[in-house]
Amino acid sequence: MKAEKTPLNDCWLVEPEVYKDERGYFYESFNAEKFNKLTGLDFEVKQINQSLSSKGVLRGLHFQTKAQAKLVTCIEGEVLDVAVDLRKNSSAFGHYFSKKLSSANKKQLFIPKGMAHGFLVLSQQAKLMYLVDEFYSKAHDSGIIYNDSELNIQWNFPKEELILSEKDKNLPTLKKIGHTLG
Repeated sequence: MKAEKTPLNDCWLVEPEVYKDERGYFYESFNAEKFNKLTGLDFEVKQINQSLSSKGVLRGLHFQTKAQAKLVTCIEGEVLDVAVDLRKNSSAFGHYFSKKLSSANKKQLFIPKGMAHGFLVLSQQAKLMYLVDEFYSKAHDSGIIYNDSELNIQWNFPKEELILSEKDKNLPTLKKIGHTLG
């Protein structure tokens, strides 16, 4: 396993070691001991989620106000995965990091507590798996609109082809919710 720092503090790009042979491949998708040693973080998985989405689906930007860290893996297809730093005391507050995650490259994105997360499906369909360190709470569910001009995220996808939920179409801007962040 390799872990590479991103420009956002405590946000890591993780690359597992993949063993390939004539039968296919095998890799350890998560090992808490190795991950914690490489990153200096203590990430304890409490819940595992999966999502399946079709091309053009944009989910996000979501976060839990009762902070939740997650390790995101694309196990089928390809997505543009995005993390946005919402930590008020961070020098990167309001900045984002994006990376293509795919079943081919097997890269993972670790998103620490205090960040929003979103992704855009680039392949015909994509299946994601999220390992999270806190249980989901509907009461703490929140988000920021994907096209917030202050964030200026480069999705590089035709806007008219995006597929969003009603909830995601109506999320507030960072400026509007800024006072509620920790």
